[in-house]
Amino acid sequence: MRRVLCILALFAASATGGFAHEIRPAYLELRQTAPETYDVLWKVPGQGETLRFGLYVEFPVACTNLTPPRGSMLNNAYTERWTVQCPGGLSGGTIHIAGLSGTVVDVLVRLERLDGTAQVTRLTPSAPSLLVEAAPRQSEVARTYIVLGVEHILSGIDHLLFVLALIFICLGPGATARTEVLRLSLDTRHWTLLKTVTAFTISHSITLTLATLGYVHIPQRPVEASIALSIVFVAAEIVHGQRGRMGLTSRAPWIVALTFGLMHGLGFASGLSDAGLPDGHIPTALLFFSIGVELGHFLFIGAVLSLFALARRVRLPTPQWSKLIPPYAIGAMAMFWVIQRIADF
Repeated sequence: MRRVLCILALFAASATGGFAHEIRPAYLELRQTAPETYDVLWKVPGQGETLRFGLYVEFPVACTNLTPPRGSMLNNAYTERWTVQCPGGLSGGTIHIAGLSGTVVDVLVRLERLDGTAQVTRLTPSAPSLLVEAAPRQSEVARTYIVLGVEHILSGIDHLLFVLALIFICLGPGATARTEVLRLSLDTRHWTLLKTVTAFTISHSITLTLATLGYVHIPQRPVEASIALSIVFVAAEIVHGQRGRMGLTSRAPWIVALTFGLMHGLGFASGLSDAGLPDGHIPTALLFFSIGVELGHFLFIGAVLSLFALARRVRLPTPQWSKLIPPYAIGAMAMFWVIQRIADF
């Protein structure tokens, strides 16, 4: 029982307001068109149909605008384009994002030089300024997108609830009945968990790649509603398993993970599409973002398994009905998201 309450408390603390995927980074792109001239693309997350975060780009004081900013609001994001001239270029100068310190928004910055090299970095409320380098560092791209991928999955409570439900099916309290029916050893159950997580990784990587590269396009709101509905399904399967009704999910959870992972991959893709990354940089961003997502998965699974191992050392008498608390709590939260997201259509 204590194991259950500890795990659920982590989600209750992090799911305040019932929202997932609140991390939508702003995006600043600078394309050098001449030694001292840059085309600027500035994209800021919206707050409704007409409002936006109060974030503004501040170039070195010597820089001047050659064209006035042209702004538009589309798909809950505000976009501005203009051209700026900086005597001597931007190398060694500092770009500051005014207003970033008072928000929870990150900013992805990409500077493309005339020689084809690029500098990519990520600004945060605690570090809102960028020192433009004379030569790019290859490790900067990897660090930026790995961190973004980890933060995206750890902030995606709906994805983590789905993984948590799969863990309960494979190893959790409900796995006791499953073990008795299917006569599985503890090692076999861990092998089943490994296959399940691998299937989920493969399937969501496929749709993440296809959606990010533009081969698949499905509106985000139906995707998010479907993701929540998939959590309701696996929560119900936990209950069925505890009551002795062994379905496909209990016998082969990796098949369910493989199927629903395709939909979850479309949700992961929003973490990149919200940033508005240029086509020329998507392959690199996709690779390191995917690595970051998987690192986040393993961190979460490791934390849950550690709690399971710790709970085995403290055995407390628990009523039979207490085993229903995790699936009903997971299912109730997911059903709330289903109703909420359908209402937003």
